[in-house]
Formats: sequence, structure tokens, C-alpha cells
Amino acid sequence: QVQLVESGGDLVQAGGSLRLSCAASGSIDSINAMGWYRQAPGKQREWVAGISSGGSANYEDSVKGRFTISRDDKNMVYLQMNSLKPEDTAVYYCNVHYRRRNHSLMSWGQGTQVTVSS
Repeated sequence: QVQLVESGGDLVQAGGSLRLSCAASGSIDSINAMGWYRQAPGKQREWVAGISSGGSANYEDSVKGRFTISRDDKNMVYLQMNSLKPEDTAVYYCNVHYRRRNHSLMSWGQGTQVTVSS
């Protein structure tokens, strides 16, 4: 099993910044894509940002220029969120695609709450 633990969620005023972290641990041969999703109350979970094993990053249009995704060589993925808006309020989930014993697998974290006040 692979465990993903997110941290960094908090209550912040509009215009503020937060940095989310996600640590992957467990039986992992290699990690491929890593990403962040979010789910606001009453809405479906949506993709926010992703980063490939080679470091290529992509973003949902509403966060481009404000959010930055990054990863390191210790199975961590980060989401730097600047210029936060009330509409960014959501539970943020880490998502990891990895390989174990020639199987391609995917795992989700438990989520971390981000609340942006106006």
C-alpha cells in the first residue's frame, strides 16, 4: 500500500499564500505523474495541477500564474498557492501515479482544507 499525507491547508485571507505538501510513502518502485485536485462544497472534484516525472507542469486555467506545482526526489509534491481567492476554497487532494512490481497504480490522499476569506 501507498500512503499519501497532505499538509499545509489553513484559513487565509484573500490575496494571501499557502504552500501545500504531500508525502508519498510505502511500497513504490517509481513515481510517475503527481498532481493536485480540489473539491469545493457541493461541487465535483476537479483537477488543479499536475507534474510529470520529468518535471513538466500543467495547470487548470483559473490557477495559471497563481499556483506552482513542484516535486522533489524524496516522493514529495508541493503546491505553492499565491494570490488566493475565495473561490479557491476547497479540500485539496494529492494524487500520485506510481509503479510497483510492473503494475501501474494510483493513490489519493485524505485531503487538506483550504479556506480563503474575503
